[in-house]
Amino acid sequence: MSMGGNATDPVILATAGYDHTIRFWQAHSGICHRTVQHNDSQVNALEITPDKGMIAVAGYQHIRMFDLNSMNPNPLINYDGISKNVTAVGFHNEMKWMYTGGEDNTARIWDLRTRNLQCQRIFQVNAPVNCVCLHPNQGELFVGDQSGSIHIWDLKTDNNEHLIPEPDAAIQSLSIDPMGTMMAAVNNKGKCYIWTMTGGRLDEPTQLHPKKKFNAHSKYALKCLFSPDSTLLATTSADQTCCIWRTADLSLMTKLRDQNQRWVWDCAFSGDSQYIITASSDNTARLWSVDGGDVKREYSGHQKAVVCLAFRDEVVS
Repeated sequence: MSMGGNATDPVILATAGYDHTIRFWQAHSGICHRTVQHNDSQVNALEITPDKGMIAVAGYQHIRMFDLNSMNPNPLINYDGISKNVTAVGFHNEMKWMYTGGEDNTARIWDLRTRNLQCQRIFQVNAPVNCVCLHPNQGELFVGDQSGSIHIWDLKTDNNEHLIPEPDAAIQSLSIDPMGTMMAAVNNKGKCYIWTMTGGRLDEPTQLHPKKKFNAHSKYALKCLFSPDSTLLATTSADQTCCIWRTADLSLMTKLRDQNQRWVWDCAFSGDSQYIITASSDNTARLWSVDGGDVKREYSGHQKAVVCLAFRDEVVS
């Protein structure tokens, strides 16, 4: 990510939370250039489509898809008929389908290639789903739930397995590195679990091998995320920090802290892994230098907590 910026800015940064608005920012300048109203509910999760054409907005009992290439204030597509909060949303890398997770104890697959707005496949678990992560092989979904289970749903065979790193410790977030060699999970006790991954190619299911568990935070952990170059792992928490860990030895590289920051709910790396953006309960998102640990930009304008963000700065051909 260049800090310079230009008129044909390919960078998309969106933030949302509890003030019923989605804000779009120039990442380099900190200027908000578009605000979309989301009156139905708070926003729980955001995800930009791989072609950067639309953004999915997950709220209470629905998902809305907004156009990124116009100023249209209305959603292009509405997915309704879901009960309770939708907590996770993401896309197949060729946009064949969208996946979601929610408090109705399900992960879902939605076909994007048809005009049918119905859910195609449902994976039922026994507790509210807090997070869903797609393996880079595009064939396995990893589902973390409130009871402490991590489920592996093989989309080809429809088989599933599950593991429980720590009973009754809710899985808050899951991340798989872009190479598909490591998985991280964080729970509501601040612990982080790391597995190495083998298999996951052709018809071979992914195998998880426990590597390390450690206390990443003193309080509730909220998010974990590997960097695009797989060398770093970010974890965020109710302890008002975002920690950056080196994946080589899981040593702490830097702790991102600001005196005004509250709970840090979400984060996203720049494509070059040199910057990270965080979303916080102090109504603000921040752009940090990973190396220096200092704030480069603040994105201020929300009236309530910012709990999710979406960021893409790579050029899509």
